[in-house]
Amino acid sequence: MVHLTSVPTDAAARRGSVAEGIKKIQFNDPAEEDGSVSVYGSRYAAQELPQHEMPEQEMPKEIAYRMIRDDLTLDGNPMLNLASFVTTYMEEEAEKLMAEALPKNFIDYEEYPQTAEIQNRCVSMIARMFNAPTQSEDATAMGTSTVGSSEAIMLGVLSMKRRWQNKRKAEGKDYSKPNIIMNAAVQVCWEKAARYFEVEERYSFCTEDRYVIDPEEAVNLVDENTIGICAIIGTTYTGEYEDVKAINDLLVKKHLDCPIHVDAASGGFVAPFVVPDLPWDFRLEKVVSINVSGHKYGLVYPGVGWVVWRSPEFLPKELVFNINYLGADQASFTLNFSKGASQVIGQYYQMIRLGKRGYRSIMMNLTRTADYLAANLTQLGFVIMSKGGGQGLPLVAFRLDPEKGHHYDEFAVAHQLRERGWVVPAYTMAPHSESLKLMRVVVREDFSRSRCDTLVKDIKLALQTLDEMDKKKIEMHQK
Repeated sequence: MVHLTSVPTDAAARRGSVAEGIKKIQFNDPAEEDGSVSVYGSRYAAQELPQHEMPEQEMPKEIAYRMIRDDLTLDGNPMLNLASFVTTYMEEEAEKLMAEALPKNFIDYEEYPQTAEIQNRCVSMIARMFNAPTQSEDATAMGTSTVGSSEAIMLGVLSMKRRWQNKRKAEGKDYSKPNIIMNAAVQVCWEKAARYFEVEERYSFCTEDRYVIDPEEAVNLVDENTIGICAIIGTTYTGEYEDVKAINDLLVKKHLDCPIHVDAASGGFVAPFVVPDLPWDFRLEKVVSINVSGHKYGLVYPGVGWVVWRSPEFLPKELVFNINYLGADQASFTLNFSKGASQVIGQYYQMIRLGKRGYRSIMMNLTRTADYLAANLTQLGFVIMSKGGGQGLPLVAFRLDPEKGHHYDEFAVAHQLRERGWVVPAYTMAPHSESLKLMRVVVREDFSRSRCDTLVKDIKLALQTLDEMDKKKIEMHQK
């Protein structure tokens, strides 16, 4: 709805937003600007901002800035948006570096070789964080930056599909019916990747008490047309880590040639520091590629993502394009071309500024805060659906206790919190368990213990308000 918009017709654009009666009232024109008039004394303050067609004349820069800034005040406060995993805080020095890099087109390696070198450093650091094989001379893990995990996942799916096709062609077999196996609770970008690249989606569905993929069920879905299995480190719904090792071990036990792509969009910068002994990455032989979002727990403003392959074997050469029209020979494997360099530089800043100890300290703090919030919500009578103690992402998924017979649901609680400025999403669980309603609070870097206490007080107040309202009044209030 937001990302895909229709262009208004000329008639609709002419109607505008001014009432018919107002159009007939004659006002004195504001004085002509002489350079000293204030923003709100200018003629622009008495006009509608352009919406459908570019204006013929210029607007003073100070007025354009103020008009747009005023328009944006209607947006919510990012720090109170607890629905999003996306980073909302970076240090001033990082912001300065990123602002200085705004004019740089990252793809122009010849013009900006040091920026390309910084990407390479990030790829190397992230690959080692994921335990990519680097011990021998033959070990050549590969990776690239992307505009987010959606692009990274599409590159991963494309690589698995093309590798499967090449193998089938070499064997003289049909290669027209690829499929991919995943949990029904995947993020929507997986469904996009499957449909855009014409790959059949095969799901391991959630149940009312299991919200992650069933390893045995997933492996049983594998056949000769399976290009790979998706396993998630940090599901969108409840933040749980799927059992990648169990899937890997079953594939090995059954001698199945089926790769695993790990979607670590949210958990890739959490698990290595909170549960470093958890085997989910390149330590497992069937894991061939991993994606991670730098703009989530990588602590960088949107949008930057990363994807790493175990070796060139899993990245077919025909998908990599070599170009020289930017001044030098360079290889490119992306879905887009031009993109800003700022986020890559921001990622490098965070990794050398914080180091492993800094990331570990932040992720442990977030985990403690999530556990603290879960304990408080339990006292308020909620049922906690997420894993605590670092066994999942630093978030809390929770729902009302059905045994208490509330005359309102999670959507009503979310609506009450929205009136207090908080964005705490209420939603239904993945297919085959959509009868479950739940809410989720994502604990990000700037969600302190103090802010957590304020949220708990507001949730308590929301419950008190709803308890005092009858069902009919709640329904009318939500409308």
